[in-house]
Amino acid sequence: MKLMDSPSYTPILERIRAALKASRPVFARFTPGAIEAEYKAGHDPVTEADRALDAVLRKELLREGEGWLSEESVDDPIRLQRSHIWVVDPLDGTREFVQGIPEFCVSIGLVEDGHPVAGGIYNPATDETFLGSVDTGVMYNGKPAQPSQRKTLDGAVVLASRSEVKRGEWKPFEHDKFTICPMGSVAYKLALVAAGLADVTFTLTPKHEWDVVAGAALVESAGGFVSTLEKTSLIANRRDPLLSGLLACGPLLKEELLAVVESHI
Repeated sequence: MKLMDSPSYTPILERIRAALKASRPVFARFTPGAIEAEYKAGHDPVTEADRALDAVLRKELLREGEGWLSEESVDDPIRLQRSHIWVVDPLDGTREFVQGIPEFCVSIGLVEDGHPVAGGIYNPATDETFLGSVDTGVMYNGKPAQPSQRKTLDGAVVLASRSEVKRGEWKPFEHDKFTICPMGSVAYKLALVAAGLADVTFTLTPKHEWDVVAGAALVESAGGFVSTLEKTSLIANRRDPLLSGLLACGPLLKEELLAVVESHI
């Protein structure tokens, strides 16, 4: 739903659309599965593609008076004084990109006074584009989309972090009645939930704002449910951008999802 007294986000969506389009030729310069990676503190990979995409997105998106928070940019605390902030992960799912697994994306979110209000996510490997805002709803590849209307987790498709599954973090849920599907890129997983292509995704592992803001904006814009592990709405552009985790699902699965994860939070 639209924030009170907010202007139309259509011009913002056009800016996001242009930025996603500008990412295409950058991706065309690289071959997934055949690119060298460096490793940051914490063993997270980073590639030349991450940095090139960051530069292109910043050029396309940022305007005077707006803030910027990106995984690949030095954090400028001036963003804390801005009411509009771009929260960007130029290449979410770098690990999959390096391995040639088609589960990586560009993730762009706009935060207004702490609230994620618009987002765009583009997966170049599958040629999928997710775009939306709180006053326009969500489009999937140019067509209106909505989240799952499933009423029970019985038989639901739940997207899980491939890394978390490998580390054994999903073992407590293996005997639940839903199907766990391991996948890379938390932003891409959130986009699939927003478009109704999966029923649920959640992570009980800390994530940064740039991982989830765009996807959370899309899920909420589509009419789905998003919550932090503290059972509150996602508030972004905080001094420390690390979140405890995130839950997202179709609107009718909210209570059952909260009940399932309650004892594990």
